[in-house]
Amino acid sequence: MSVELNHTIVHARDNRKSAEFLAHILDLEIGAEWGPFIPVATSNAVTLDFAMIPAESITMQHYAFLISDEEFDAAFERIRQAGITYYADPHGKQPGEINHHHGGRGLYFLDPAGHGMEIITRPYADHEK
Repeated sequence: MSVELNHTIVHARDNRKSAEFLAHILDLEIGAEWGPFIPVATSNAVTLDFAMIPAESITMQHYAFLISDEEFDAAFERIRQAGITYYADPHGKQPGEINHHHGGRGLYFLDPAGHGMEIITRPYADHEK
């Protein structure tokens, strides 16, 4: 069996609010609540299990999602309509802009718990290997 990421736990102040936020932006479904988790599954079968913990215990994490050009257009429109601040860079130095890295498009934004979310239309170049 090859190794695959199956799920990860995403800490949140309000697990339902964070799960609904991401599901809305990426046009994904929220799964049935399971114990302390609100799951959101991606098309490659990785589940993000949102779990509520105290706000002071949340450490910012980064989650990047590879999406199609059409999905980017739709997600970008939902981000703009919701008035979510977005950036072309992960450090927030280029607000209101998108990037064109690796021949695609990408942007960064924060979820309700303060995690850095990224959407990209092209995977990072193989130069890192």
